Amino acid sequence: MMTSRTTPTITSLTTVVVVLLLLVAPFSAVAQSAGTVPRVGFLLAGSRSDSIQRVVDELRQGLRELGYVEGHTITIEYRWAEGKEERLPELAAELVRLKVDVIVATIAAAVQAARQATKAIPIVMVVNDPVAAGFVATVARPGGNITGLSMMSPAVVGKQLELLKEVVPKISRVAVLWNPANPGSPPQLRQAEVVARALGMRLQPLEAHSPREIDRAFASMTRARAGALLVLLDPILARQRERIAELAAKSHLPAMYALRLHVEAGGLMAYGANIFDLYRRAAIYVDKILKGAKPGDLPIEQPTKFELVINMKTAKALGLTIPPSVLVQADQVIE
Repeated sequence: MMTSRTTPTITSLTTVVVVLLLLVAPFSAVAQSAGTVPRVGFLLAGSRSDSIQRVVDELRQGLRELGYVEGHTITIEYRWAEGKEERLPELAAELVRLKVDVIVATIAAAVQAARQATKAIPIVMVVNDPVAAGFVATVARPGGNITGLSMMSPAVVGKQLELLKEVVPKISRVAVLWNPANPGSPPQLRQAEVVARALGMRLQPLEAHSPREIDRAFASMTRARAGALLVLLDPILARQRERIAELAAKSHLPAMYALRLHVEAGGLMAYGANIFDLYRRAAIYVDKILKGAKPGDLPIEQPTKFELVINMKTAKALGLTIPPSVLVQADQVIE
């Protein structure tokens, strides 16, 4: 007796194929997603020859520490404004056209340009005061497509004035160089006024956001016989750091800054957030967003590392002796 074989019907074959396709499809999607190299846009106001390159290196190092290999597992699109902030909107639009997954923006003007270019692509920023600038609703829950780190801590300006008072105990009048166009500047100035009153000092606020205005400001502080200078945290003033250090030396004014870059350019001393640490930590935000986190749900981080940098060559030129109580606090002393 022969055993009969049943021939599969067209319907049963179709069913098998459909089932196989349904099983394979998710794995194909995962494989395709896993093979996609994320693209990060880096929007910078400065130039490659500027010290801002060190900031770029810190972000890249942060990404390496998180396991990313540039050119292999991540692509970074750099866009430099070369100090011309008016170019930032055009460069931000270019990054949007490239469909980058995240935009990292330095300074408020870059964040504003990126914000105007896209409401969908996540933006990671490092700015003075993101709430004062209107970029986020609150530090705890930013909302929207922007998150990142703040360079300012409320106590920073107070500490700057206290250190200045320790180095020059007899000062009673302090000139303050600030940029009114920077939304992060007014809160700094208000805090400085509160601390100055407590220390028995009077402030002479002087607006400046161009080389010509900086020259005029120094002429005003010389006429008013200011005993010291405080330069508030601002990217435009940072780009003019060589000129400011030169004028402070000519005016024989001990000056306090917020960024070590000023001291490296010849300024007396700086106290503030370690900006290189901030940009390395910005890589953590990039990583979280690439892994699916929503920027609006990631709290804004405040600085956790601060540094005091003193230029002893400048101190000697000014005839100042830095007290041991200040030297012991220094993270770096430039001879």
